[in-house]
Parts: sequence; C-alpha cells; structure tokens
Amino acid sequence: MKVPVKVEARKQIGVIGAGACGSEVRTLAERVGREIAKRGAVLLCGGLGGVMEAAAYGAKQEGGITLGILPGALREEANLWIDIAVVSGMGHARNALIAQSSDALIAVNGEYGTLSEIALGLKMGKPVVVVEPGWKIEGIHRAKSPEEAVELAFRLTENKGTY
Repeated sequence: MKVPVKVEARKQIGVIGAGACGSEVRTLAERVGREIAKRGAVLLCGGLGGVMEAAAYGAKQEGGITLGILPGALREEANLWIDIAVVSGMGHARNALIAQSSDALIAVNGEYGTLSEIALGLKMGKPVVVVEPGWKIEGIHRAKSPEEAVELAFRLTENKGTY
C-alpha cells in the first residue's frame, strides 16, 4: 500500500452576497471570481443567483472550479456556472456549511443571509473580507477593490491548507 504524503490542499474561498443584485455589484462579484480562479483556488458559494452566480461566472471565465452548497434538495437549482452542486436540504442553515468549508470569506454587498455568513465565519475563526462599500462589523477586513479583497484573503490564509 502506498503511503500518502502531505500535499498542499487547494484553497476554497467563499464568496457571499445577495441572491439578487444590480449590474455594479454583479461586476464586482465577477471580478472577485476571476481573481480567485487565477490563483488556482476553488470558488465556494451558495450556488444560486445574484452575487453567487456572478462570482461563479467570473471564475469559469478564467477556467476555475466552482462549488455551490445549495439550500434545497435539487442539484438543478444551481446556477449554470456551478461545477459541483452539494444539496443540503438545510435552507438558510446551509450558511454554516459555507462558512465552515471556506478558508476565507469574501462578502460582496449582501443582505441578512450574508450577515449570517459573516457572523458564522468570524465565530469559526475564518478571515472575512468585505469589498467596499459594505458591512461595518468588528473583526472583518476591508478591501477597496475585488482584486485587493482576493489578495487579502489569500494573505490571511497563508500557511493553512495542508492535510
């Protein structure tokens, strides 16, 4: 039997935000997705529309891998840009899975669901980066651009990810 060696795990960067968004927020989310894919990480999100769809689209434009943790029980609910759809059947409680499965979280705009993911991420000790303008919460990191947000997320997760 071959003994496994420690390998560097591919980072999983969670992108969180509202399920519906305007064109300005969509553009920010797409840029976040592109930057994540350029760095070879998996983009993890809630798998539905809005920020999640835009970020996944951006990642796919750069040949990235996307994973969506869906609230329902049907893989078909995932947006077109999701490679791996995980059905949770947990509704909003799936936000805990998104936070726990991410090495870092990047919030692009958002509503109460996003706020819950931010809180869960912080509680779990995960770095949370907010793209301006955004939430003002103690413990988060702020970024002026999508590119800065991804750079910061990677910097905050350095030396993590071996298994």
